[in-house]
Amino acid sequence: MAAEWTLRPLLAVLVSLVAAVLILACGRRPNLRESWTLLAALGKFAIIYSLLADVNAGHYPQITLFEAAPGVSFTLRVDPLGLSFALSASFLWILTSLYSIGYMRAHSEEHQTRYFASFAVCLSSTIGLAFAANLLTFLIFYEILTIATYPLVVHKGSAEAVAAGRKYLAYLLTAGGALLLAVAWTEKLVSSLDFRPGGIFPAATGATELALLFLLFVVGVGVKGGLMPFHGWLPSAMVAPTPVSALLHAVAVVKAGVFGLARVVGFVFGGDLLRDIGADDVLAVMAGLTIVLASLLAMAQNNLKRRLAYSTVGHLSYIILGIALVAPQAWLGGLFHIITHAAMKITLFFCAGAIYIKTGRENIGELDGIGKQMPFTMGAFAIASLGLVGLPPVGGFLSKLFLAQGAIETGQPILLAVLLLSGLLNAGYLFPIVIRAFFKSSKDFNKLNEAPVLMLIPLLVTAAFALLLGIYPDGLFHFYSLSSETAMSVLKGGGS
Repeated sequence: MAAEWTLRPLLAVLVSLVAAVLILACGRRPNLRESWTLLAALGKFAIIYSLLADVNAGHYPQITLFEAAPGVSFTLRVDPLGLSFALSASFLWILTSLYSIGYMRAHSEEHQTRYFASFAVCLSSTIGLAFAANLLTFLIFYEILTIATYPLVVHKGSAEAVAAGRKYLAYLLTAGGALLLAVAWTEKLVSSLDFRPGGIFPAATGATELALLFLLFVVGVGVKGGLMPFHGWLPSAMVAPTPVSALLHAVAVVKAGVFGLARVVGFVFGGDLLRDIGADDVLAVMAGLTIVLASLLAMAQNNLKRRLAYSTVGHLSYIILGIALVAPQAWLGGLFHIITHAAMKITLFFCAGAIYIKTGRENIGELDGIGKQMPFTMGAFAIASLGLVGLPPVGGFLSKLFLAQGAIETGQPILLAVLLLSGLLNAGYLFPIVIRAFFKSSKDFNKLNEAPVLMLIPLLVTAAFALLLGIYPDGLFHFYSLSSETAMSVLKGGGS
């Protein structure tokens, strides 16, 4: 497809970076600080949405800032895969910003200026890696995202938060080292690090060398993607405030991991090469095991956020499984699940935060009858739960349906069984929460008393968004079309 030079990809990255500076400058003026947060979120989304018409028309906006070496440049380029991720992240950041303001005010959190500034830098790096045209650009923004998220993980300043932050850095900086080594090794083998549908390696590259290189890439991006056994940092990071958990699970960090794996499989190695070195089967087995084991671990958690964290570990591997199957429907399902899972999981974390703010409760065993006090919150929770289980009409039904069709298409009955089993396990750890809320009674919850409106509105919108993805999957954002176009370009090995 034709590349079109424009400043808009760079502006989409810079708008929240500029906002971070303004937020820091207005630390003593909370209303102005929050205004910069909201204006940056709205401006970022508007710029990214303006790119949709160009991409749909086959014109991929692009800008090169500098060339580090022959064939290695710092370039931003908007293709269907990157645009889909960026649209989701920027849209959900608007709602997360509103929710964060409500949460911080209701909970009287300290260090709010640092919090909102770090959030803005996280979104800048997320959009940067979404629009990265090559491995060098991706690596730079990938590591900035790791560093920018650290202050959010340790936000509370408690011993538990500091320990979680150390664990977070230990895992993700180690993964970053593996990714750096993989990128440097790749640069020695190819003439250009630019992402290309179908892969970039020459046919003469040795199978053993490619297998080792792929392993480095899997470690590099799989840690952020929560792939077992690299997932340990994720449940520990739940000590962070709930809006940070929403960022980690739905908007940026873990989605950057699975997005990175999609780039590596589809735009660095390619499906044919993945099969030749046997990496597709290994990756699919790892994903299948992660789906089942994470679901079982989720059932054992009484803390609501930790249960949702293990749920995320499992659902990220739905995406990885779709990518590993290297078939049109499987890729469509995996890429579409990036979006549907974001909508559903952010809703669940928003609900968990609303419950905590109103009741101070974090454990599932303490939520009997809460649906009477917070019917809108728990109604949104029920909608998102239906989607994660894979029931219509929520978006998760469609993404799981495509994944199941991909398993059938590739002749993988065991993986199809894994998908069906995981749906039952998902129901086993989510539906009891809904049943407790609406069908059990408690003297503690006997009158309507919802969360503050700045928290309630975002969780209702994200629940409606999850429903819209199931009823009208292309919607205003064309997520279905963007995912489908990416799948077809990768599996056909189309050029740009």
